[in-house]
Amino acid sequence: MSPATNVPEIVKVRRGEGVVKLALGLRDGAIVECALIPAPSRDGRGRLTLCVSTQVGCRMGCRFCATGAMGLARDLTAEEIVGQAAVAERLYGRPDNLVFMGMGAPLDNLEAWHGAVKRLIDSRRVGDRPPLAYSTQQMTVSTCGHVAGLEGLARLGTFRMGVAVSVNAPNDAIRSRLMPVNRRWPMAALKDALLGFPLRNRVFLAEYVLFRGINDAQEHAQELAEWLAPFRALVNVIAYNPVAGSEELGFERPHWRAAARFTRWLVDAGAVASLRESKGRRIAAACGQLSSPPAPRVGALTPALSRRERVNRKD
Repeated sequence: MSPATNVPEIVKVRRGEGVVKLALGLRDGAIVECALIPAPSRDGRGRLTLCVSTQVGCRMGCRFCATGAMGLARDLTAEEIVGQAAVAERLYGRPDNLVFMGMGAPLDNLEAWHGAVKRLIDSRRVGDRPPLAYSTQQMTVSTCGHVAGLEGLARLGTFRMGVAVSVNAPNDAIRSRLMPVNRRWPMAALKDALLGFPLRNRVFLAEYVLFRGINDAQEHAQELAEWLAPFRALVNVIAYNPVAGSEELGFERPHWRAAARFTRWLVDAGAVASLRESKGRRIAAACGQLSSPPAPRVGALTPALSRRERVNRKD
């Protein structure tokens, strides 16, 4: 991290399918990844989304997630979270959207995440850069179903931002296999927390990672639609992005036709659903693939590169 600007140092840049993945070095030698994802827009100019990390690793332990396999090294500070936006803006221009869906669980690092959001919206400078001044309507916060975090956020006072929930299963048996957090807060508790949370018009984004032969049957679509019935949720169906060790765990990516069929079953069951295209798989920047090596000793980061070298370096 640069002492002069309090902004993380760029360690590595990788590009693929239009996605840019940044590995950022922090002051203690830890490394965290974030990703810039392009998307079309109605005006034809395109939009850029920054997928922001909130922890080095994650303690939620989702078995299909590369970040979860790391365990939790430490929380990021508010400044380190904000610093990712500052780096992205400096190199590629201002992102149109910020999604807190990178490494870590934002609501498991609630105080720092909340502080970062306040810094991002209050027009203060970050180092020598111009004020960031984002709107919370440009932001989405994701949760794996951290009920205590949802309750804590409600007590703090909510922002007008999107909420995404990684549901990923139609019932407790499957969800507990995929996501250990479900053993502490099963789906009934998650539903109660969402019903009690001040969602605007009960709208949230339900993320559903699809695995071949595990959660992709028609009855699973029906169960999921029934669980979502009290809400006005949009289901994002995401075909599983393989990570190291996925074969040993029995996790397989479904064929796109199977993913499209499951999405149709959801719609037929009364849900609002779409099949999301995953970008960045080739560079391990897609959903569930962000990770970083164990933190080296302080001062052992890759030697600093010039700005031109950092931007052009591919791996």
